[in-house]
Amino acid sequence: MLYWLLKYVILGPLLKLIFRPQVEGLHNVPATGPVILASNHLSFSDSIFTPLITARKVTFVAKAEYFTGKGIKGWLTKMFFVGTGTIPVDRSGGRAARAALDTQLQVLRAGGVAGIYPEGTRSPDGRLYRGKTGVARLALESGAVVVPVAMLNADEIQPPGKLIPKIDRVKIRFGAPLDFARYAGLAGDRFVERAVTDEIMYELMELSGREYVDVYAQKLKQPVPTPLAA
Repeated sequence: MLYWLLKYVILGPLLKLIFRPQVEGLHNVPATGPVILASNHLSFSDSIFTPLITARKVTFVAKAEYFTGKGIKGWLTKMFFVGTGTIPVDRSGGRAARAALDTQLQVLRAGGVAGIYPEGTRSPDGRLYRGKTGVARLALESGAVVVPVAMLNADEIQPPGKLIPKIDRVKIRFGAPLDFARYAGLAGDRFVERAVTDEIMYELMELSGREYVDVYAQKLKQPVPTPLAA
């Protein structure tokens, strides 16, 4: 209930008035059935703008730190994500990350819409980075179509680390649905999952016009070890 109140009563109308979304290809999102919205990730606000202009409810995952913040800001952030149905994910990997994917798989098997950022984290510089294969696993296990979503200028509106977004017109482009039914029954095959993921990332590169870098974005965010003195 809070999701729809935020979208249509409390926040949605105001956000649409301020940021005047310019959207291409929204008709590519099927009106029914399981759908994965696979997006590049430029800004914190990506998870706000995509559900804002999509008629169906979109369930995203977000890093667990958003649910454990302290003070008023931390509580408000947690309530926002809980109210919008966002799933916390422990980005340390392993079973915790798999649990988040399993939850999104339940959303898809119920015929819903799951939002996912294949890069696994926000781009540190606006370029598009190598996708993680969780998106392929979701598609193959659920049979859902994948709709690539290109955030075109969210990093200009709210760059990483900036709390207050700049008032500008947000631009989003939806690509044609990708159907991976030809790989039915091959979930768990790492070569197939890599091929599916790379196909999705290629479509995102074409849609967004962003330079593609074939390394994981998380590696660029890791601190460089300081050499030991001789």
